[in-house]
Amino acid sequence: MDALQILEKLDRIERMVRTQKNVLTIDEASEYTGISRSYLYKLTANGDIPFSKPRGKMIYFSKEKLDAWLLTNSSKSRDEIQQEALNYTLRNRR
Repeated sequence: MDALQILEKLDRIERMVRTQKNVLTIDEASEYTGISRSYLYKLTANGDIPFSKPRGKMIYFSKEKLDAWLLTNSSKSRDEIQQEALNYTLRNRR
C-alpha cells in the first residue's frame, strides 16, 4: 500500500468518526453540510440556523438540529402529491 492510499483511508476513517459525533464545530458543520464556513457564519449572525455559543466564543451545532434544518422546505414528488390527492378525494366523497 502506498502513502496516498493510506492517506485516503485515514481520511475516510476521520469522516466516519465525525459522523458519529452529535455536536459539531463550525469546520465540522461546514464539511458535514457542504456549506462554506463564511456562509455558516452569515446564517448564524442572521439567526437562520440553529446553533449554540457557550461562553460567547466558539459556535457549535447539534447534528440533529442541522439535519432537521437541512430538510426544511422539502418538495414533494409527483407520486406523493398524486397519492395525497387520491386520499383526499376518497375521504371527501359525497
